[in-house]
Amino acid sequence: MALALFSFIGSLLVSVLNLYVRLDGNSAVAAYDTVALMDIHSFLVFLAFAAVCFIAALTGALFRPGDWYERLAKPSWRPPNRLFAPVWTALYITIAVSGWFVWREAGLVSVSLPLTMYGLQLFLNAIWSPLFFGLHRIDLGFLDIVLLCLSIVATIALFYPVNAIAALLLLPYLAW
Repeated sequence: MALALFSFIGSLLVSVLNLYVRLDGNSAVAAYDTVALMDIHSFLVFLAFAAVCFIAALTGALFRPGDWYERLAKPSWRPPNRLFAPVWTALYITIAVSGWFVWREAGLVSVSLPLTMYGLQLFLNAIWSPLFFGLHRIDLGFLDIVLLCLSIVATIALFYPVNAIAALLLLPYLAW
């Protein structure tokens, strides 16, 4: 899993930075053209989307399930604990890529409503762990999950006309 993730990140770096090399006599000289400079800007924006997702994910690392959660009766269809970290890592990557795709397609100003909804669903995602695991408030956790699901559906609906792939990338997140 880690090797695949590093391979994906490496491929992304190579394709996004788009460094062109031209031969100048006996030496190789790296030359950035206008496209490469725009790609660097785009890559930095991707890093910003990834950072926002990482910040949202931090609450899950700070507010751990603990003994209280282990004592709760849980449904038989609940995934095993060992799956949560890799699945959430993949989900946060797709969430970041999804937002980045929408930004790349239309810029920040022309998609302010879809990206505001995107930010709202990340906020609702981020507060779930403190509500549920931190405060042990099952009621507030449930309310947050309902609002989170609705905001993900709204984000998908708002992303779809801008970039269908970005919208589809959010479906596993909604399903999880």
